[in-house]
Amino acid sequence: MKIDFDGLQAFVAIADLGGFGKAAESLHLTQTALTRRLQKLEGWLGLKLVERSTRRVALTAVGRDFLPQARAMVQDVSGAMSRLRDMAQHGHGQFTLACIPSMTSHVLPGLIGRYAQRHPGNHIRLLDGASTEVRQAVLGGQAELGIALAGERHAELAETALFDDPLVFICRDGHALAGRASLRWEDMRGLDLVGVGSFMATRIQMDYQLARRGITLTARYEVQHHATALNLVAAGVGCAILPASTFREGDRPGVRRLAITHPVVRRKVQLLRRRHADLSPAARAFVDLMASSEADAWQASVST
Repeated sequence: MKIDFDGLQAFVAIADLGGFGKAAESLHLTQTALTRRLQKLEGWLGLKLVERSTRRVALTAVGRDFLPQARAMVQDVSGAMSRLRDMAQHGHGQFTLACIPSMTSHVLPGLIGRYAQRHPGNHIRLLDGASTEVRQAVLGGQAELGIALAGERHAELAETALFDDPLVFICRDGHALAGRASLRWEDMRGLDLVGVGSFMATRIQMDYQLARRGITLTARYEVQHHATALNLVAAGVGCAILPASTFREGDRPGVRRLAITHPVVRRKVQLLRRRHADLSPAARAFVDLMASSEADAWQASVST
């Protein structure tokens, strides 16, 4: 059934304002256009809703019975359209964001905090997983946006570079290398290293970059998550090579972060979205925030 909203709106305005002149003015129409809308509705219904004479305008018995329902329909549609327009103009609503877990240490919480200040009524559903899982979530429509490491390009994914995330050395204060300003990769041979799983994107990238330079590092312990590696180091069990974004000085008492040079190995963190999909207002507001000058805080959180 095709609902004639224009006709309903004209009928309700005539009934509520008591005449064609005021109703036409309220809807920014000519009286002729308003009359045509009413006549079209009456023709579709096969019923007369308004009686019009040279002296007065009155509703028919059917029109009086129908008015409450017509008014409710107009108010519902007008309210819904107003809410949608408000969402589009002010970025209201909700969206799902998929991201790699390392972003939840420092980088993402700061950004979400600023987003919440700007859009206090919005909701974000967060899906954390490996880069491949983030890509699949965006491709499959489970998430509108994704934050993952640069990987193999996909024709359906639009990727925007966010920042470079260098690998750093994490150790206890009392470690033999803790007093150094920076380290070379060769300096870490023979150490009790806590390594992140060999199938993690960070580990794959690190091994590739080192293999190109003939450098091999062997881990004594292997874990699956960056947070687990940090816990072991904090407990005095070995040292670790982790993305800078996962740890800031002062996070753990007695734990240090040192730069690694020759070469500096960086992960490239990307924002993902489906290439031909329209973002919801809430997701668009999040993208706009990342593109603003405040997004410099992302890189600051890595270099701190």
